[in-house]
Amino acid sequence: MYGYAGKILRIDIGTKEISKEPLLEKMCLEFIGGRGFVAKTLYEELLPDTNPFDANNPFIIATGPLSGHFLPASGKTHFGSKSPATGGYADSNMGGHFGPALKYAGYDMAVITGKAKTPSYLFIEDDTIEIRSAKEYWGKGSIICEEMMKKNLGEDFQILTIGPAGEKRVKFACISHDFGRQAGRTGIGAVLGSKNLKAIAVKGTGSIPIFDVKKAYAKGKDAFKKVSQKPGFKGWTPEGTAGITDWVNEVGSFPAKNFQTSHIDHSHMINGKKVLERLKITDKGCYCCPTPCGKYGHTKTALGSAYMEGPEFETISLFGGSCMLKTIEEVAYANYLCDELGIDTISGASVAAFAIECFEKGLITENEIGKKIRFGDLESIVYLLNLMSLKQNNLGNLFAQGVKTASERIKQGSEKFAIHVKGLEWTGYECRNAPSMMLAYMTADVGAHHNRAWVLGHDVVGEATNVHDLITAGADCDKRAKAIVSGKDSAKFVIDSQHTRPAFDLLGCCRLQMMELGFEVENYAELYTIITGEKITWKKILEISEKVWNLTRMIWAREIKGFGRKSDYPPPRFYEEPTPSGPNKGHCINLEEIDELLDAYYEARGWDNNGIPTQKTLDRVGLKNMIDGGLK
Repeated sequence: MYGYAGKILRIDIGTKEISKEPLLEKMCLEFIGGRGFVAKTLYEELLPDTNPFDANNPFIIATGPLSGHFLPASGKTHFGSKSPATGGYADSNMGGHFGPALKYAGYDMAVITGKAKTPSYLFIEDDTIEIRSAKEYWGKGSIICEEMMKKNLGEDFQILTIGPAGEKRVKFACISHDFGRQAGRTGIGAVLGSKNLKAIAVKGTGSIPIFDVKKAYAKGKDAFKKVSQKPGFKGWTPEGTAGITDWVNEVGSFPAKNFQTSHIDHSHMINGKKVLERLKITDKGCYCCPTPCGKYGHTKTALGSAYMEGPEFETISLFGGSCMLKTIEEVAYANYLCDELGIDTISGASVAAFAIECFEKGLITENEIGKKIRFGDLESIVYLLNLMSLKQNNLGNLFAQGVKTASERIKQGSEKFAIHVKGLEWTGYECRNAPSMMLAYMTADVGAHHNRAWVLGHDVVGEATNVHDLITAGADCDKRAKAIVSGKDSAKFVIDSQHTRPAFDLLGCCRLQMMELGFEVENYAELYTIITGEKITWKKILEISEKVWNLTRMIWAREIKGFGRKSDYPPPRFYEEPTPSGPNKGHCINLEEIDELLDAYYEARGWDNNGIPTQKTLDRVGLKNMIDGGLK
């Protein structure tokens, strides 16, 4: 096969059994790679009702056919498992250089099961696969661990690590790589911790077969040129994702004080410009990336200083908005601490904000939490991040479970402001006047996450457009819809986005060149054909993306008892409390309108009224007999 390394690596970390098997052409044609491989493997190999921390819960690493080739931003790696955070389907991806290195070593996928008796790490160098002791690394922070391992193994090794939070099975622990890249969402770092697996180090010296090398080189070179000529290339790259901070605030979608409202007064102190002025040392890009959105820098605060990558927009919005930290230095320090502890900045900040609101409302006491905590106070945030990541005292252990479980234990109305869907904390956009974006969060197939469908622009200007054009046009709030758009209209935009954005997760490359710069999607179908020798259209790629979307929904239906419409509901704050301030003051999407959005979405997807794919739909997308437990 062309475009693929051609092998799957299987490792039982407990028995130390290691095997290699061929990657089947049928699997590639039907699921492409990356997220498709993750979903298919998880559905087939995860035993129903398996505890996420059980040794039999598979941890899957998957690359795509475009990973590791000479084309823009082809460095994505996908990870999957059963989620400790939600109990449902989990995947998360990261940039950096790990995926290409795994393919150069000869593997498109790795499937890890079992549990090591002692702290271990996985060593991969081409055909050499070893399970080694991680005794000297256990307990170390993610960044320190990677630094130590590179010193011991060599700079050529690409390394994944978990921090103390992963070791302690904090349910939103992440995986770190390349000193600042994270597979942050769904708690997959805790899955590695449950297997006593501290790190994975890989070095590959092989190559990937290409169907037409000359055409692939010419097309890749042309793709780099076209990306660099896009209007947003020079405008978007310098600030990266942090560049949208002011725009999101101005249109009234910036979370503040645990999403109590949607606008802050200090966005100018935590925006992309401040990243450049106060933090940045250099740009930092992933494998083969012409638009390095990462910003490596240094921060100094009253509590300490640190070198770190970031912060990205999501980290800015949650720490700078939901937690109300007032300066970019403070946000960056919280970012660094999360990276070192090994927790997702989105969930970490969300849990901290939830805890502070509980404290302010008198639902938890100073004696229980250990000190007074308040919004806008870096010391409080640092205290809480350590408390939950290291599971210090009873509340630290509770908050390590995430806001859903914490609110179910605390009760007293805290469930209304536990900001999550399906147990996964909400990311950086407040949506009480953004119905399409609200629907995207509600139906994202890992829980509340923006990366499956970013349609906020549709809510703002009533049409689909790329992020750069929206920011360039400015935040004209007069254009913003003051009434709920039709459910059918929202459903169409959300579903289209849910097929398009995850398609890049199948291919193994970054979507930002398409999203931020408007690089045409047809280029990716052409690259796939040139590299693999298999003719494909973008329409066909979207059809496979739709198949994977239905497959992940069926995994949820199998793993969660009573899964359905209510699982898709947003937190009550969003449909019971009108926005109290800012550009969208007074706006709220009520529960009846929430159901109208879901009705339209389910109908458009071909799901039943409870949000479960019908047999007719499963047959149409190529997932026959799934209701009876098969996958053909």
